Amino acid sequence: MCAMAMDSSQSVHRLYLHHHRWLHDWLRRKLGDSFVADDLAQDTFVSIMAADKVQEIREPRPFLVTIARRLMAHRYRRQLLETSYLEMLAGLPEAMVPAPEARLMALEALQQIDRALDGLPPAVREAFLLAHLEGLSYAAIAERLQVSASSVKQYLTKANRQCLFALMVA
Repeated sequence: MCAMAMDSSQSVHRLYLHHHRWLHDWLRRKLGDSFVADDLAQDTFVSIMAADKVQEIREPRPFLVTIARRLMAHRYRRQLLETSYLEMLAGLPEAMVPAPEARLMALEALQQIDRALDGLPPAVREAFLLAHLEGLSYAAIAERLQVSASSVKQYLTKANRQCLFALMVA
């Protein structure tokens, strides 16, 4: 292992030793669930390791909180997606309910799309959802978002391209 990778690994280890318990306690207070706090604390440190930016951290606790908040938001959105999907399925006649494997694949695709849309501006995400989930026209979306129809076209082009790219990479 090269010296730089060893130093980074040791830095993550020190960061973990000094701040994991504090981060877990902070998450537990925010979430009210020790098990979810365990998962999110681990995911926070995994994110730091994956980004390999531990050497750049100046204020560890605010940095950890920022990552943990982002992970909480992602988790919450995934739960909302799953709940919405399951509620939609519950409203279907039994003959139309997809098999468990198809439900899992659909849920995974929804989560991929959610991740793809994550970095886009709110208006672009909303235009995408209004077009694809509610089936609204450009004019109806423009009215709802209070923008021009050409802006809606640009939003949807951007969002569709982002989703297509994300699905191709996956």
